[in-house]
Amino acid sequence: MENMVKTKKQGLLIVISGPSGCGKNSIINELLKIRKNTWVSISCTSREPRGAEKNGINYYFLSKEEFEEDIRNNEFLEYAEYSGNYYGTPKKYIKEHLDNGEDVILEIEIQGALKIKEKLDETVFIFIMPPSMEELKKRLINRNTDSLDKIDKRFKRAYEEINEIPKYNYVVVNDKLDIAVSKVNSILEAERLRVDRIEEVYLDNKEEKVHEELLKDVKGFNNSKIDIN
Repeated sequence: MENMVKTKKQGLLIVISGPSGCGKNSIINELLKIRKNTWVSISCTSREPRGAEKNGINYYFLSKEEFEEDIRNNEFLEYAEYSGNYYGTPKKYIKEHLDNGEDVILEIEIQGALKIKEKLDETVFIFIMPPSMEELKKRLINRNTDSLDKIDKRFKRAYEEINEIPKYNYVVVNDKLDIAVSKVNSILEAERLRVDRIEEVYLDNKEEKVHEELLKDVKGFNNSKIDIN
């Protein structure tokens, strides 16, 4: 028998944000192992690649001039400037994946997330928090990818970002990675079950007949004959 509830084919658009060093990428990488029908959008940036980052895999690396040209051509779903560099979400590919029923994850800064919220209110917004600010600073230092000056700027920026939590749908503290991943996955499963994502509820012929018989029984039922003493 087919499921009585038919959900919409459209995939979920999921925005994941949080301060640098809170473990967003680690959570996303683990999610991909358990959520097969999920695609992570690749953002564009004008910053230089870090370490082993590759164009078209980690980011689409553009020059500042190329990025600004794409802004003029309205190529981005959203874009923001952060620490002197541009970051943006290209429109192409996202709609295609959503229409195919795939969930799409956007790992973006808060400025960009709030712009998407203005345009697409069905988006699922999840904020990832570090267990403490002390732990966040330790993680930023241990990454060994930024100068002390940049680490200090990122740390100060984290306080500003945390103030934006009320604008998100969910907040998850990333203390232990496996627990944080489980919580995010549970959020996405629950979102799939929301009533406004149902396309149709229907009964097959056999179920309709059972329903009709039950109605007959109810109409003929006389509770005055029941002795409760």
